[in-house]
Amino acid sequence: MSEFLMLFRSDVSLERPSPEQMQAMMKQWQDWMGSIAAQNKLASAGNRLTAEHAKIVKPGGVITNGPFVELKEAVGGYIVVKCDSAEEAAELAKGCPILHIGGSVEVRLVIPM
Repeated sequence: MSEFLMLFRSDVSLERPSPEQMQAMMKQWQDWMGSIAAQNKLASAGNRLTAEHAKIVKPGGVITNGPFVELKEAVGGYIVVKCDSAEEAAELAKGCPILHIGGSVEVRLVIPM
């Protein structure tokens, strides 16, 4: 069984949800991740990511603030799942709540160092 990273992306131009909407969305995330954990396929619960205090390090030691404002899409978080194939991981990703608000899930094989 391999590990796959699920990277959650969303449109940065969307309005911020109300506290009630945020609570409902969190319940959907908890239910979805709970269903993955119940199948013993959740390797790491991951974390949410914010654009605040972000830095981009470039060759030559150049450090800039990021992510850049002109980006339409931003990475919002990730989890790591255990699956037999990328196809199986993609099937799990189909239930991700971010898809209901126009976001996407990128599935990538994790190669241990």
